[in-house]
Formats: sequence, C-alpha cells, structure tokens
Amino acid sequence: MTHKPSHTPIHPILKSQNLKKIYQDGDRSIPVLEDVSLTVMPGESVAIVGRSGSGKTTLLNLLGGLESPTSGSVVLDNTNLHELSDRKRGYLRNRVMGLIFQFHHLLPEFTALENVCMPLLIQGMSVLRAKKRGLDMLEKVSLSHRIQHKPATMSGGERQRVAIARALVTHPKCILADEPTGNLDNQSADQIYDLMMQLTKEFGTSFIVVTHDLLLAKRMDRIVSLERGILRDGVYWEAKSEAK
Repeated sequence: MTHKPSHTPIHPILKSQNLKKIYQDGDRSIPVLEDVSLTVMPGESVAIVGRSGSGKTTLLNLLGGLESPTSGSVVLDNTNLHELSDRKRGYLRNRVMGLIFQFHHLLPEFTALENVCMPLLIQGMSVLRAKKRGLDMLEKVSLSHRIQHKPATMSGGERQRVAIARALVTHPKCILADEPTGNLDNQSADQIYDLMMQLTKEFGTSFIVVTHDLLLAKRMDRIVSLERGILRDGVYWEAKSEAK
C-alpha cells in the first residue's frame, strides 16, 4: 500500500479581515480605517507606506492588539487577538510578536542588557538563561561593549539597536515596526536597515514596517499603501516612482 506524503499547510502569521476603525470626538465620528484586509505569510516582509494622517500607525496598533477595531478581526498565529482578554493578548504578543517604535521606549533606569532581557523574564525564563540570550542578541547588534550602559548614556542609533535586540530576543514569529529609523541620521538608518534585514532573515521572522522612507520600503518583499483609510498594493510606491 502506497502512502502519499502529507503536507502541512502554511498559515499566515498575521491576517486582518475587513478591519475598520472609527474614533468618536463627542458627537462627531472620525473614520480612520475602512475595510482593511492584509495577509502576511511566515518570513515575509511588508512595507506599509502612505501620507501623514493616512492611518498607518493606527493600523499597526490594531495589528499588534494595542487598540481594538470598531469592526473586523486580526488573527495572529491562528488566534483572533480581539477575542482574547487583555492578559491573554499580552501573553500571546510576548511570545509571538516583537514591537519596534520610532521612539525606542527603553526603560531609563535599566541597563541595555536588562532592557533586552525584560521580555524573557516576563515569560518566566531564568535570569541566567535570559542574560545569556540577551548577551548573544546584543553581540549581534554590535553592542556587547555597552551592556552595562543605561539609555541616557547611549547615542540614538545605539538606543534603537537595543530596542531591536529587545524585539528579537524572544525569537518572535512577527515583528511590527513603526518608523524605526525616523529619528536617525542617514548612516545610522542604513545600519539599522541592514541589521533588521539580516536578523529577520536569520530567524525567519515576518517583518511589517510602517515608514515614510521609500529606500527602506524598497527592501521589503512587498509594498502596500494606505490612502484615506483604504489599503492598496503598491499604488503609492508606483506613483512616487513615476514622479521621479
């Protein structure tokens, strides 16, 4: 009897379906996102581009479960984020997702190593194991000489590399980044681009970045644009490219 090999289907790591977000300002309704659907596969990198005020950061917050949608769903690693309690959503995010913001959001009273180890300690990992992995990650971002330094004594580029190490230290399946190089000079930004691409490829992590920087967007596997709350494939990028 011949048995056919079984193939495990590959599921999206992150998927939004008919996502809508409306803010209320007194009696006034302010629509921000309208029927946004996005599918990101394991290991895929996607850039979300668009003009200021188009809703990019709001979309990223919804994809990360930091805000709740007015309607629609976000499924992370086969789990609907917005059907979970705050505690369970935080638990899932801590194990599956990494977050990188334009402002590093490091804890100022802790050293670089302590900041990087924090997500592992929250998971319940022992201090010794967390330190070992944290040291390894700081070495990958070329900061092994700064492990005992606090954020105030570090440059902007160094702080951002610490934030990237913190996002990657749990070996997440998906990373969301909001203008990760927005406050850096060109040289530091280039180093961060290279670092993010290298490390996400090494760990097979999906990478979703909101950016105004078309040089960074061009490095992604796919570019989508957000215009007036509607997500489209590559329209913004094509328009900008033709204008040059």
